[in-house]
Amino acid sequence: MSVQLIDTHCHLYLSEFDSDRPAVADRAREAGVTTFFLPAVDSTTHPALFQMERLDPVSFRIMMGLHPCSVMDNYGDELVIVRELVEKRSFAAIGEIGLDYYWDRSHDTEQQDAFEQQCALALEKSLPVVIHSRESLGDCIKLIRPFAKQGLKGIFHCFSGKPEEAEIITDMGFYLGIGGVITYKNSGLAEVVKAVPLENLVLETDAPYLAPVPFRGKRNESSYLPEIARKLAVTKGITLEEVASTTTANAQKIFGL
Repeated sequence: MSVQLIDTHCHLYLSEFDSDRPAVADRAREAGVTTFFLPAVDSTTHPALFQMERLDPVSFRIMMGLHPCSVMDNYGDELVIVRELVEKRSFAAIGEIGLDYYWDRSHDTEQQDAFEQQCALALEKSLPVVIHSRESLGDCIKLIRPFAKQGLKGIFHCFSGKPEEAEIITDMGFYLGIGGVITYKNSGLAEVVKAVPLENLVLETDAPYLAPVPFRGKRNESSYLPEIARKLAVTKGITLEEVASTTTANAQKIFGL
């Protein structure tokens, strides 16, 4: 039985795919991936993002937002660009937004402000958010809570938190994005996810990053998404078909497909 999957988070427009982008997309489709959600990073990558969408607007659904790692002293200018684009045309979500305390702690305040401004924009436009929370999950939860109470929904991308954090997030009505990390032996993510209802999970690759086993250490691509789905199926003791149908339905629901 062939399965249909949705990659809710991949960066196929980045330069890592410049040499073989069509082949990457073809391999993914052959693997059962029907739809690809592409998060924005910042204005320097917008041309490539829009070019990817033009190749196939049905399969490639793009988001708009300012990535926390791109929040610098000029972040106000970047947010103006984000708003202007969101006012002008439709997007699948506001993303990828959030906080990143791993690479650089010199712009924590600015990152938090940018996150809150973009959550407010998402609420205003009735769009979901896709949240980056590296080494910052507690603060992301704290900042998103007031918006969740007003009806904001979305995905905590690349979730790698504790069981109690998973429960808080899903209780707010948000989904957990599960990627290649679930296949890593010492990540502990499989044990956490075991207790989370499948109805609260979506699949993602984050390509070109975080390739699943057995491709770990290589460039990630969307055709590897079935490896993540298989690991989730084994973790929860269910069939691959159940994982595919439920996570696909979840993605369709959150993105309004």
